[in-house]
Amino acid sequence: MSNQKKNGSIIAIVTMMFLYAMIAFVTNLGAPIGVVMKNDPEVGGSNMLAMLGNFMNFFAYLFMGIPAGKMLTRIGYKKTAMLGILVGFIGVLIQFISGFEALEGYTDNVVYLTGAFVSGLSVCMLNTVVNPMLNLLGGGGNRGNQLNMIGGTLNSLSGTMTPMLVGALIGQVTRETDFVQINLVLYIAMAVFAAAFCVLAFIPIKDPEMGKVTAATKFEHTPWSFRHCTLGVIAIFVYVGVEVGIPGGLNFYLSDTSANGGWVNPEAVLNAATIGGAVAAMYWLLMLIGRLVSSAIAGKVSSRQLMLATTSVGMVLIIAAILTPKDVTVSMPLVKILEGTVEMTTVPMSALLLVLCGLCTSVMWASIFNLATEGLGKYTAQASGIFMMMVVGGGVLPVVQSFFADFMGYMPSYFVYLLAMAYMFYYALIGCKNVNKDIPVE
Repeated sequence: MSNQKKNGSIIAIVTMMFLYAMIAFVTNLGAPIGVVMKNDPEVGGSNMLAMLGNFMNFFAYLFMGIPAGKMLTRIGYKKTAMLGILVGFIGVLIQFISGFEALEGYTDNVVYLTGAFVSGLSVCMLNTVVNPMLNLLGGGGNRGNQLNMIGGTLNSLSGTMTPMLVGALIGQVTRETDFVQINLVLYIAMAVFAAAFCVLAFIPIKDPEMGKVTAATKFEHTPWSFRHCTLGVIAIFVYVGVEVGIPGGLNFYLSDTSANGGWVNPEAVLNAATIGGAVAAMYWLLMLIGRLVSSAIAGKVSSRQLMLATTSVGMVLIIAAILTPKDVTVSMPLVKILEGTVEMTTVPMSALLLVLCGLCTSVMWASIFNLATEGLGKYTAQASGIFMMMVVGGGVLPVVQSFFADFMGYMPSYFVYLLAMAYMFYYALIGCKNVNKDIPVE
């Protein structure tokens, strides 16, 4: 391999790594920005309306899941990635425009939600292309898998930093809080998207050979023909809702300084959003730790065993969080990312219990995917496209939970995620069994 080609591959790999991180960065903007949106006079403190930005981001998956997969075969990996980057830049730009003072009333919120939806289209496209593209750049095999694991680590780190950074920028949450205070993260997002687009434009990337589907290779069945796959699709839907909703709702809870709202630390009202973002970030950090640990034991423990164990522990943690009075408190580290300091802050015990759920959810996506695609053979690719569409659950469940939070309080509303955990436990226990082994999959 020539030095020029080798250097080009290294630059492409680094670019893909940044995009891997950007997927989490853009996705995790929804909940913390919702803290700002919630205090807009037009939103009136509604948790459900404030969560709509997160909903729109994930709602986009429902429309782009299948088309994104088809783009890979029609225009190739590189063009799909570049198109996703371009759409991402536009989406973040629209969110930036929503902070203009000229936009008043409901207009700014409508513009922001539009930007969140466009960003969701981008993230879906990038999710579809980044994994196989890193595998391609790594030459497949162990090297390709290694690059994806590194990318996954950066993705988790970015997911950890995003709510922490946005919370620090917001600081005190009031009705006067404006999107201008979080422009820094939008500048960062647009800069990374622009740089990635320019880099990929000048790097030659050869697509792998992809066979065309002919009349002779058309399938007689679909993934829906397999009961364990159909139930797995539902499990993916509720899982993404749980993964995103637990820290998102927790951020709202700790950031709510209203008299009838969530839990308020009298000494930390001025830093409510900072505390909410930092605690939510601890959840994503534990997800990162959980993924690192699970990668070490995955060869010895089956996906079914991991799911049974983690969903059981998850249900116990959520029940304990719901039942624990909010005056029962505990100290947790508060990372002030802009100041580069760490100090202890007081939060409800229920917050710590929900943060620990990050260890449980860290292994669920891969476990459900493995169980749902077991024995699918040639139908696996189709199933993957369906799973990508079901990421929309990350938008639906948090909105449902926020709806109940407006009427029954934050902690009681977590019954939504308790039911979701219970379904995933059922799936691991019974639903994952392949009862359609008579369908040919070769």
